[in-house]
Formats: sequence, C-alpha cells, structure tokens
Amino acid sequence: MPWWSWLLIWTVLTLGLLAVLSWFAVSLFRTARGTLQALESFHGQLPTGEFDRPTAASVGVPAVFADSAVLLGRVEQLRAERTHRSQVRRDARIVRGKLLGHAR
Repeated sequence: MPWWSWLLIWTVLTLGLLAVLSWFAVSLFRTARGTLQALESFHGQLPTGEFDRPTAASVGVPAVFADSAVLLGRVEQLRAERTHRSQVRRDARIVRGKLLGHAR
C-alpha cells in the first residue's frame, strides 16, 4: 500500500476519535447542567431555618471531658426510660390480650 493510504486511514481514525470524544463531552455537559438545575430547584424546596446552624444538642461536649458521675447518671436515666417504655408496651399487650379474650 502506498504511504498516502496509511496517512488517509490514520487521519480518518483520528477525526472519528475526536468526533466521538466531543460527542461524549457534549452529552456529559448537558447531563451535568440538567443535574445542577434539578439540584437548584430541589434546594428551593428545602426549609432553610433549621439547617442553617447546628443546634446545641448536635454540637455537644465530648464524653472524654465530661464528669464520670454525670455520665453514669445519664446512663441510669436512659436505662430507666428504656425499662419504662418496655413496661408500657407490656401493659398495652396485656390489655389487648384481655380485650381479645373477653371478645369471644
């Protein structure tokens, strides 16, 4: 094959590659632009008041620097709350069971 045919083949292949890459780039740009527009419209739907600054409860104090008596008190309080909730659920199940038993 003459030298100019190789030049013609590689020129066509290079131009084809550039065309495909530019098509991918335009497609990616349009997708990114659409995504950004969707995010902007979604941002307008979010409530702004509660997300602007962190609350005091979310910031907190690391447990490493807290007093151990305070932490133990908190643990006991959480255990008591959990016990109370489970007792309330148990009482509700017993009441439902008695009501179902009397319905027969």
